[in-house]
Amino acid sequence: MSTQSATQSKASNWVGIDVSKAKLDAYELQSAQAQHFTNDSEGIGQLRQWLMQLPQASVVCESTGGLERLVAETLSADGTPVSIVNAAQMHSFAKATGVLAKTDALDARTIARYGECFKPTPTVFASAQAQELKAWLVRRKQLSNTLTEEKNRLGQLTGKRQAGVRGQVEDHIKWLTEQIKAAEEKIEALAEQPSQWQSDRALLMSVKGIGKVISISLIIHLPELGKANNKQIAALAGLAPFNRDSGNYKGKRTTGGGRAPARTALYMAAMVAARYNPPIKAFYNQLLARGKTKKVALIACARKLLCCLNAMLKHRTEW
Repeated sequence: MSTQSATQSKASNWVGIDVSKAKLDAYELQSAQAQHFTNDSEGIGQLRQWLMQLPQASVVCESTGGLERLVAETLSADGTPVSIVNAAQMHSFAKATGVLAKTDALDARTIARYGECFKPTPTVFASAQAQELKAWLVRRKQLSNTLTEEKNRLGQLTGKRQAGVRGQVEDHIKWLTEQIKAAEEKIEALAEQPSQWQSDRALLMSVKGIGKVISISLIIHLPELGKANNKQIAALAGLAPFNRDSGNYKGKRTTGGGRAPARTALYMAAMVAARYNPPIKAFYNQLLARGKTKKVALIACARKLLCCLNAMLKHRTEW
């Protein structure tokens, strides 16, 4: 167990922080003390000073689309255990505990109570380099999506009167292609620097179906790869099947949740592996022969591939 995890496991002083663009509402559960700070460098500094006076403090806050990153990373760097939890789970917890009213102060108290009940694991924050690389991966995905839209749009512009618009779309496609190439070059330059990333990428790329972009996407979006067990890693990627049973009713197993970028990368890898990777191809054809749809079979292949990758990184062996 890490020092941070050990600290939190013994902590009894939970602090919930409701984060908004302008302010931070904090609530200390042990003494029922509420505090308010501005969500800027000065306010976060005051929050740090307040937390230093609290014994064994552990902080919990909701994921709010990035607004929580500065305060969470600052407090974590000081050694304070900080857990960022899913907002939907927090809202469900509030309803389950009968908290129907909604104010920032009430939200902070509810978040603190959530921490006391569930004792969430402290969030591990990526390095500055990993965050930059993640931003470039997201940007490449955005550009790729726009490129697909423009190519589809180009196919619809067939009339003579649309020649002017067609020319503009073609220019945009050319620009997008250049931008994607530039983003990929930046991604490759960043990915080559840490030696551990190079070693992990070499192992991942020994698998047919995983190239440069998918390998670094998995390393950045799924850093637990090689460290968690197969059930945990499948759940993190949103590829773990969940039961839908009640009484005599046996529902279909479905997957969901998890980290969308990692799941998308694995699905794309599975599409290639189902054609060119012999073990995955055999597994895919076996599922189709049993009557599974192609999409269900591909999701199962993505999960199987993920478990293989997890074992490869754990034991440092190639495919």
